[in-house]
Amino acid sequence: MAKQRVDGGRGRRPGVVNEAKRSGPGRGFWLALGVVAVIGIGALGYVASRPKVATRTIDPNLPAMKAEGHLIGSPSAPLEVTEFADFECPGCGQFATLTEPDVRAKLVNTGKIRIRYMDFPLPMHQNTWDASLAAACAGDQGKFWEMHDVIFQNQDRWNGEATSRPRPVLADLAKGVGVDMSKYGACMDAETFRPQIQATLMEAERRGVNQTPTFVIGNKLVPGAIPYDTFKKLVDDELAKTPAKADSGAGFKPLGDTAAKKAIGK
Repeated sequence: MAKQRVDGGRGRRPGVVNEAKRSGPGRGFWLALGVVAVIGIGALGYVASRPKVATRTIDPNLPAMKAEGHLIGSPSAPLEVTEFADFECPGCGQFATLTEPDVRAKLVNTGKIRIRYMDFPLPMHQNTWDASLAAACAGDQGKFWEMHDVIFQNQDRWNGEATSRPRPVLADLAKGVGVDMSKYGACMDAETFRPQIQATLMEAERRGVNQTPTFVIGNKLVPGAIPYDTFKKLVDDELAKTPAKADSGAGFKPLGDTAAKKAIGK
């Protein structure tokens, strides 16, 4: 007959059988569970109370950007917002599909702002360079913003988790927005716009951007896929400091991207 383990611990009579392990979880289990609950409650409290947006002021003496990116909106809009983004970044996809439609309809199409998109391909995203090249090649035919939209809308079809061969998927998207596929294919094969994309990447690094998406609104760097209300407040605060200009975009020439001459939706 198997012997029962005898606990000779303090406070017990010799020979008393310890039944704790057979009757249910011990004291240590409940203490650990309590610690986990306290940590969980504390974490939830932190998430609920932390600031929604942590903006950072940038050096106002930095020279104007030489990397030009892609513009949408009226050249005479009183405020330009720059977005540094990565096509494979989930947060960028969230902003592009959930928030940007309102930004375009309520702020771009109404002439309050224009937006300059700057590629910032991150090294951890294996397919993002192909997506940036695809958008730029579509932009060479005046279809950057149309391609921008479908790339983000179909991120789960071409990203690194979905495939190691994104170009066929991107070509299908390009065909869908109506580009000349012969010209598009030649552009992709030659990687014509790699130097321009590299220039915007270097501009992001020069300005201390370390997250995508990041927005430059006035003299503030604003990281993260911020919601529309936050975006609008930052824009309104900046517009309140900036007198309306008759033509702040005088002399601007879109770089082969005719979609930059108008706001999408018009």
